[in-house]
Amino acid sequence: MRVVVFGATGMLGQGVLRECLLAPDVESVVTVGRTPTGVTHEKLRDVVHKDLLDLSPIAGELAGLDACFFCLGVSSTGMSEADYRRITYDVTMAAARVLAADSPDLTFVYVSGAGTDGKAMWARVKKQTEDALLELFPKAYMFRPGFIQAKYGATSRTRLYRVVYRFVAPIAPLLRRLFPHQITTTELIGLAMLNTARHGAPKRVLDPRDINSLA
Repeated sequence: MRVVVFGATGMLGQGVLRECLLAPDVESVVTVGRTPTGVTHEKLRDVVHKDLLDLSPIAGELAGLDACFFCLGVSSTGMSEADYRRITYDVTMAAARVLAADSPDLTFVYVSGAGTDGKAMWARVKKQTEDALLELFPKAYMFRPGFIQAKYGATSRTRLYRVVYRFVAPIAPLLRRLFPHQITTTELIGLAMLNTARHGAPKRVLDPRDINSLA
């Protein structure tokens, strides 16, 4: 299986990349982002590309793939709707259209978020992105995790999230036991993505319970 990971320098993307590199049936992994991942592995091709709204210069790197794990995203805090939409919708769809042109049967797994059906600005933009992907790819799946426990050294690039995770980390195992269907981990999401690419999923929009069951 040949996969591409967008957002591999973020907390979730780090976890997903780790699982891809560990999987015996993944023969190659391409990462695409504005900065290098800093990871070296015989399976990995780390593509640094500054303009994520125009991927035509690296289209050749995105040809012949079996799956895309799209983990790129930002917090909407302090952002205008136009700026948030540019990153959340426009960047995602720029990648999706390039991938669909070469590999229409590709499995596209998009990390959205719990509450995407809500009325908040970020939820509306996320839902529009989900709907566009579901229409573009017959095998598109929307992952809507709730709280994500970082595993194996994965760290967030957002300072506020790092502070939150630092305080929550000691009790995260307890929280997972108390709320097993609301909490997942970077490891479980990576495993669930790989299994979705291998076998599909029972539905196209998946909540934390679904994600954990697929891992």
